[in-house]
Amino acid sequence: MKKHNFNAGPSILPRKVIEDTAKAILDFNGSGLSLMEISHRAKDFQPVVDEAVALFKELLNIPEGYSVLFLGGGASLEFCMIPFNFLEKKAAYLNTGVWAKKAMKEAKGFGEVVEVASSAEATYTYIPKDYTVPADVDYFHITTNNTIYGTELKEDLNVNVPMIADMSSDIFSRPIDVSKYICIYGGAQKNLAPAGVTFVIVKNDAVGKVSRYIPTMLNYQTHIDGGSMFNTPPVVPIYAALQTLRWIKAQGGVKEMERRAIEKADMLYAEIDRNKMFVGTAAKEDRSRMNICFVMAPEYKELEADFLKFATEKGMVGIKGHRSVGGFRASCYNAMPKESVQALIDCMQEFEKLH
Repeated sequence: MKKHNFNAGPSILPRKVIEDTAKAILDFNGSGLSLMEISHRAKDFQPVVDEAVALFKELLNIPEGYSVLFLGGGASLEFCMIPFNFLEKKAAYLNTGVWAKKAMKEAKGFGEVVEVASSAEATYTYIPKDYTVPADVDYFHITTNNTIYGTELKEDLNVNVPMIADMSSDIFSRPIDVSKYICIYGGAQKNLAPAGVTFVIVKNDAVGKVSRYIPTMLNYQTHIDGGSMFNTPPVVPIYAALQTLRWIKAQGGVKEMERRAIEKADMLYAEIDRNKMFVGTAAKEDRSRMNICFVMAPEYKELEADFLKFATEKGMVGIKGHRSVGGFRASCYNAMPKESVQALIDCMQEFEKLH
């Protein structure tokens, strides 16, 4: 039976990426060695990093003066690396969910943190709109897509202070104006590669402004200078990321990824809104294209476990909602084919007929 992978992360990757990475794990570039056992300093591996950086810059139209880094530690380590490198006195954060809140918590150890707005009182079902970012902050931090609650900022904000974004789960799903940010970061395990590598796009001249000592490994300048090779980088996930970037380019680039994301999200939200058994949880104008969250309608609440079992038996994988929210979550990242979304819709319609 075909499996439809709706996992929120680690999540679906294009089949070609998995196959090409698997080949390299058996024999990298005809070297007779596995990708898992070569040195990151090997002459064959440097071109992998170079091409991955070049494709990042090409696909996202990154202007001159920015570096692309591949680091370890996940976005969770970036939560403290960001204030370490950029927070001198005061920073502003938009609180749109669990990960935004965790990022804010780390920043409080480095200086004053202003929460400009929060949607916590409504269980993060919307993204706050009317707020003021103080003019005297070192930076304003946003989380563009909230995987747990299914809300997303689909356009770059206009603010008059340096902006930083956690784009872990929606990078490469829409064009972005990188020049509006001094740093964009994210864990790769949702839209780019298997877990184990973190991407960071950093504006070179924004680094080195804080007066504190920054430990060597936590200093962005270290990794800019070392070309992501200061210490042993996660070789296999970087190679897989390169294959994904090649795949995105071959499919038509970020614009095409956005077109597909809109198409898939529109299909599934239309069914959620039509089907009387289900209800979407996020405010309509803020609905995420990446993580589509819904619950059983109140009068069908007792059928939640039944639907999960029914869908699982039909090959749907990973649609159980996050434990803090419940219900269901269908993550529709770039690699998710439209056919899988249709299979879930068919499943919902079949369940409706049965009940």
